[in-house]
Amino acid sequence: MPRYKLTLEYDGSAFVGWQRQTNGLSVQQAIEEAAQRYCGVLPVAHAAGRTDSGVHALGQVAHIDLERGDPAEKVRDAINAHLRPLPVAVRQAERVDDDFHARFSALERSYVYRILCRRAHPVLEHGKVWWVARPLNAEAMHEAGQILVGNHDFTSFRATECQSRSPVKTLDLLTVTHTPVPEGSLIEIFVRARSFLHHQVRNMVGTLSLVGTGKWTGRDVRKALEARSRSSAGPTAPACGLYFLEVRYPTKEADYHNNNSVFSPL
Repeated sequence: MPRYKLTLEYDGSAFVGWQRQTNGLSVQQAIEEAAQRYCGVLPVAHAAGRTDSGVHALGQVAHIDLERGDPAEKVRDAINAHLRPLPVAVRQAERVDDDFHARFSALERSYVYRILCRRAHPVLEHGKVWWVARPLNAEAMHEAGQILVGNHDFTSFRATECQSRSPVKTLDLLTVTHTPVPEGSLIEIFVRARSFLHHQVRNMVGTLSLVGTGKWTGRDVRKALEARSRSSAGPTAPACGLYFLEVRYPTKEADYHNNNSVFSPL
């Protein structure tokens, strides 16, 4: 059967996460059922990475095998027609070889986490950022974040229910940027790695937020990392600020937007 690579964008607040579950609609279920209405057969959608409830995506990648070999543009448009009005869309569809796998073929994944710092709560950005009503020191957060870059045992930053066989991961990039917005600032934390532990990004962000408030220093972050204990690190940042940004595969170059926000100013 023809295999298609789908690049997806979605608002995670409308779903229980990527993976099919019994307690609500998942992104996987929405994609599979839209494809079924198009082709008549229910396919299985495999994603580059599972996202939790409330986590958004700008460039999630999935693949599906379909019963018909239509042009990729027709597949994109047909699936999108059956997805509406759900807040998920296929940005791009590509015909790929049978050995392509959205998860196992991936070389790197990148995420961005957004924090809105201002006194007033967000309205238009409600559910799309972590609202912090006080300023955060982005420069201190960036400096402390470099302690986490590299190959480490990230036990202190993994969820207790994480199913990964090893807590050892290599974090290739962590940058913290600061953009002034009316009455406040937007802080964005960009991270890149081959793979991540469950809640690793949100736990790292929660820990760095303590540095941003001045409660912690880089030394505290290092101690938390070396402790290899979840209770030694900071809180888990809310899901609403996290975005699955991009996936890089062997045949494609990626632009990780290291220095510029991928969002319009608030």
